[in-house]
Amino acid sequence: MKICSTSIEISATADKVWSALTRDLQHDPVPFGILKIEGTLSLNSRIRLWSEVDPKRAFRLRVKAFQAPGKMVWQGGMPLGLFTGTRTFSLSAIGDKTVFEMEEVYSGVLSNLIVKTVPDLTPSFEKFANALKERAERNE
Repeated sequence: MKICSTSIEISATADKVWSALTRDLQHDPVPFGILKIEGTLSLNSRIRLWSEVDPKRAFRLRVKAFQAPGKMVWQGGMPLGLFTGTRTFSLSAIGDKTVFEMEEVYSGVLSNLIVKTVPDLTPSFEKFANALKERAERNE
């Protein structure tokens, strides 16, 4: 199993961060390191995402959790659970600030083979977190 994660403190309320995470990401994903998103971010919806990490590939994902303003989960992978990637976005309010955490976990019987081809996502995750911080604090 491979896990990649990031965390950042944002000087904005959880509601403002959630809005930047869901609305801003949906309408202007480029600052987040995402080239394009097709579909709507809502519970059980299907989305297609193109990222800077692999611009030619569309990732087909399902929104498995959508609990405003605290948690969103995207999941995609191969049939029969052979390989699954699960990305979790979490917001924790601390007074008038919010801690944003993003984690991606790879699992499944083929995960040990497939993760060897997955690039280091740390720079991409940090770019995403910094873009979210900038958007949420600007909209505060």
